[in-house]
Amino acid sequence: MSNIDLSPVDGTDREILELLRLNARRTYGDIGDQVGLSAPAVKRRIDRLEAHGVIRGYTTVIDDGKLGRPLEAFAELRFAGSTRVDDIESIASDVPEIRALFTVAGDPDALAWIRVQDVQDLKRVIDRLRNSGKITGTKTMMVLGSSIRSQTEW
Repeated sequence: MSNIDLSPVDGTDREILELLRLNARRTYGDIGDQVGLSAPAVKRRIDRLEAHGVIRGYTTVIDDGKLGRPLEAFAELRFAGSTRVDDIESIASDVPEIRALFTVAGDPDALAWIRVQDVQDLKRVIDRLRNSGKITGTKTMMVLGSSIRSQTEW
């Protein structure tokens, strides 16, 4: 029998998750100071959240503009009605400028999040997608600005 606590996520877990979302490099001790737990208790909670798939990984937030990819866009992608969802998902596998691909119900079939150098580079990526033979239509929207709400605001 596993000694993993299967209890639901509680308020303290949510506080820990928000602290990690803001800075995934926080120490257990720092988190414990914020939520009123010892470092070992925080580690046990994080281990449980990881084991249950609540925490799926840790990441680094990168400023793409400083790496020469300041232009951000979303492209709606439409496919033939007989296209399998797995085939839609595979369209992004060989296009490194696609940061994420979301398959959606309804119209369009997918949304591609794209980061590129400039408008010419965006045109090149869209042309590449259109010439793949899988996409029947696109609609591209360039991002003017963005803000990400904290999970505590949800």
